Amino acid sequence: MEQLVRDARITRLYEGTTGIQALDLLGRKVLMSQGETLKVFTKQIHKFCQAEAENAELAEFTGPLAKLNAEWGELTMGIGMKAMQDREEVGAASVDYLMYSGYVTLAYLFARAAKQAAAALAAGSDDAAFYEAKIKTARFYFTRLLPRTRAHAAMVQAGAEPLMALSSEDFGRGFEI
Repeated sequence: MEQLVRDARITRLYEGTTGIQALDLLGRKVLMSQGETLKVFTKQIHKFCQAEAENAELAEFTGPLAKLNAEWGELTMGIGMKAMQDREEVGAASVDYLMYSGYVTLAYLFARAAKQAAAALAAGSDDAAFYEAKIKTARFYFTRLLPRTRAHAAMVQAGAEPLMALSSEDFGRGFEI
């Protein structure tokens, strides 16, 4: 029983940590540098996708990754433009922006792992099953998990208005005890 109580209490810390990290990423790391810190990383992803554009073995990874990488920049610019008019935009977008960023970052890492695995298989590695599993894992990530970016992008683009339209009283209506 004590473990359940501890677990229930710690979730509040985890939730708060996500929000704090999200605000730090978007507000301090990305927007305060006017996107320059993000551009360093997105350029790496762009160069990787360009370099592997003709690699048919990686097309299922590099095609979606290139599109998401471009969208990442567009989302960032959109938040920045909205935030100039309303500072609440940063808070409203931050958690979904963090999640989107994480999914794209992992997609890049999985694509790189798939490239290394394909090269090892082409070189006739003695551990073919291991490298085939790497490619299957990347494929799983791209087909089953990466589509979550669609929802996070939509929530980022929705802006602050739907959140800020609710007053504190709206949350208590109908719940009088």
